Amino acid sequence: MKTVSYDRAADVSAALDALTTPGTQLIAGGTEMVNWLKEGIESPAHLVDISGLPLTEISTSPLRLGALARMSDVAEHPAIADYPVLRDSLLRAASAQLRNMATIGGNLQQRTRCPYFRSDTFVPCNKRSLGSGCSALAGDTSGHAIFGWSESCVATHPSDLAVALAALDAVVVVQGPGGERRIPAADFHRLPGDTPEIHSELASDELIIAVEVPGPAPLSHYLKVRERTSYEFAVVSAAAVVELDGDTITSARIALGGVAHRPWRLTAAESALAGVSLSDRNALAEAVALSFADARPLADNGYKVTLAQRAAVRALEATR
Repeated sequence: MKTVSYDRAADVSAALDALTTPGTQLIAGGTEMVNWLKEGIESPAHLVDISGLPLTEISTSPLRLGALARMSDVAEHPAIADYPVLRDSLLRAASAQLRNMATIGGNLQQRTRCPYFRSDTFVPCNKRSLGSGCSALAGDTSGHAIFGWSESCVATHPSDLAVALAALDAVVVVQGPGGERRIPAADFHRLPGDTPEIHSELASDELIIAVEVPGPAPLSHYLKVRERTSYEFAVVSAAAVVELDGDTITSARIALGGVAHRPWRLTAAESALAGVSLSDRNALAEAVALSFADARPLADNGYKVTLAQRAAVRALEATR
């Protein structure tokens, strides 16, 4: 067994300094890192515990969630009542025990649940060994992407929270040697292209500090479709945020999960929904369908094209 050294960061600067040493990884709640270690996805020489850093704030105007705020604390905070889509994405994400440990920043850094990526014996996977190939392309693609995939990788991203944040036009605040920078949540995770081993826009020497959410968004909803009713990753999910004039949609934002390497915004549908009655299911479905012209289902996941459209329509209807 490989020996891993361990240390605790006294402050953010110490954590950033530690990241300059090759082979160093950060750990907070550990709900992902422990899995990575057990599955051989990561094999750091040194772990730096950042759980004691002062990044747990939950503040308003705008809503700001510290990267180390626990998912359970955020879901139960009074300010989150104005963001139903955010609250529901957190409550549906995991068991209460995991939510009591998992952090906002850690949740965004989850890796795909593709069974080939997570395999405990080696199979070709470009995310784990670039150039080895993508086993899913010749295997079971039932849980894989219908948007944004490449010949290098067809995996999907598992975070429920990320989908809600994308629909909310949230921003991920990160800090590195050059100071702070802000990344739109919808763009934080990368499409695979020819570099599937790069999972997000977070550089190796950067740390997530917080997530900022404009709002509030009282007319919003998160819908999660899964193979069992509790504590399962989404087959497809949909986050919807609307503004209404009476029953008429004046603006809409929709993001899907379980269909791509990152939350997938339905921009064509969003434009088409302006002026549509929220009670007109046929019109909602026609608008949503516009965003599926570029869907590329694989051999086993064509059902997701229909399922995702229906989920988006249901999420819109549930915003009232």
